[in-house]
Amino acid sequence: MKKETLEAAKRAYVIESECIKELSEHFDEQAYSKAVELLKNAERIGASGCGHSGILCQHFAHLMCCIERPAKFISPSEAIHGGTGFLQKGDVMLFASRGGRTSELLPIMEICLKKGVKIITVTENPMSPLAASADVVLKQHVNRETDKYNCQGTTSTTALAVIFHVLQTMLIEETDFRNEQFAVIHPGGAVGERLNK
Repeated sequence: MKKETLEAAKRAYVIESECIKELSEHFDEQAYSKAVELLKNAERIGASGCGHSGILCQHFAHLMCCIERPAKFISPSEAIHGGTGFLQKGDVMLFASRGGRTSELLPIMEICLKKGVKIITVTENPMSPLAASADVVLKQHVNRETDKYNCQGTTSTTALAVIFHVLQTMLIEETDFRNEQFAVIHPGGAVGERLNK
């Protein structure tokens, strides 16, 4: 194996750990508190993004379901063909877009605004269209991607995952979610075995 390959591997750990540390410095207590309040009170939660952001939005929807907050990933292609019918007035839609200008998400935002659906946007760009129309904007900070070209969705997806993990962690506290509840909906696997002993 090339020396450069091993150096790149070690550098990836440093880049991502530094990103998480820097991301914590962008924690906006007011914004997160408002986001958690919206998620706590929503009957339904939608999440949408494209590419790596979309994959992480699927993770977010599952995190919400695991604490009994009904959530669903709404694919950008299905959203404008009836998929947003899942959401009603007072529900919450979370958009993830690093640049805040993902063209596939803009029509979905317009639908949400017309329906009275609350919007949470996670982005690096607070001046973007997706941020401008949001009820809450959560800052996604990325120092750089791990590849030498600074192009692949690596560190940026880690940052997004951490933001989603923080939201779930806060919601567990705010809703007084208990492991006994989790045991009922998670009987499978090693976790289910441990919870249901």
